[in-house]
Amino acid sequence: MAGEACAEQSSIQATLNACTATNVQQLTAALTIIYRQHSRGYRHAYARQYQLLDVDLSGMPCGSKAALATKGYFANQRNRRGRQLGRVLASRYGEIVTDQLFAGTVGLTKALIPLVNAAEQVLELDEAKRQRTILRIDSGGGSIDDINWALARGYHILTKDYSRQRARKLGVSVTEWIDDPQIAGRQVGWVATPAPEYVRPVGRIAVRWKQKNGQWEYAVIITTLLAADVIAETNQPQAQVLDHQAVLLAYVQCYDMRGGGVETSFKDDKQGIGLTKRSKKRFAAQQMLTLLGSLAHNVIVWARQWLSDHEPKLRRYGLKRMVRDIFHISGFLVHNARGRIVEVVLNQRAPRVRNLARSLDVRLRPQHIAINWGQI
Repeated sequence: MAGEACAEQSSIQATLNACTATNVQQLTAALTIIYRQHSRGYRHAYARQYQLLDVDLSGMPCGSKAALATKGYFANQRNRRGRQLGRVLASRYGEIVTDQLFAGTVGLTKALIPLVNAAEQVLELDEAKRQRTILRIDSGGGSIDDINWALARGYHILTKDYSRQRARKLGVSVTEWIDDPQIAGRQVGWVATPAPEYVRPVGRIAVRWKQKNGQWEYAVIITTLLAADVIAETNQPQAQVLDHQAVLLAYVQCYDMRGGGVETSFKDDKQGIGLTKRSKKRFAAQQMLTLLGSLAHNVIVWARQWLSDHEPKLRRYGLKRMVRDIFHISGFLVHNARGRIVEVVLNQRAPRVRNLARSLDVRLRPQHIAINWGQI
């Protein structure tokens, strides 16, 4: 039987404040079960296409007295205290595989291995699946030790070198540069210097751009992917593998696409479900909030997939628009004498309600729940 009302805010806050590390473990296990039941990431066809996992951190500002709240990097907020939210995103599907909370001073150099290990457990990545999985990581996870750990586990990697000094040295060694048509003033070139420090063969691509003082700044992309892989990942015709410049630019574009993956997921969660609007002093309580946020994110992603069968425009909706325009559609439930839901009536004045009703009908018909629209 569905509940008649949500719990009072005070009751929810008291429940969260009473949570312990054991409760965090229990909720983590429950979310793993839910993810495996409903996600596309868990059922990914590894033989057909690489699984693409983005790994990153995002600052979560909070009060200075909160547990593990320390000074760290928080965008555009100097001297702010907070925690770091680590995430592994199944980027092809927009699904959160795992979210973990860290102290504010923790960078990806310390968070990468715990995050990937957690993702392995959720996705049940055996050796064969790891060999068909790409870890796309920013420079914080681009140290020699972190890269070698991932390579030894069998993953493909696409990352930036952690060391600015090494990136500059390698960049200076490049003899041929080409302009990047995507970003004015940026140039890319192959690094020919051998890389014996890595436990598997890697390719390296240097990127440079001029700073305000006129000096060149360098970054180096490190990857195990072949030319055919990045051409496929950037949705180009396979004939482009024979084009030297197209391949070079595809490597850089493939790395840049992380901006539309994990970075966008953080932005969506902060704007769409108010991820940074709620903060708990106790660490276990904040962990529970984080996990509930992960569940909310995935439920919205899955709902968008289900509803878009008869309303294709929804595929372009971000989380904020899904919450604002779809989840706020009013209506009411009809129960039978035993309290079971038998009908859902949606507001007929809501935009796209008829197509949404058709999608809901397909999902709920097996449960003998009718979907209609009418005057609310």
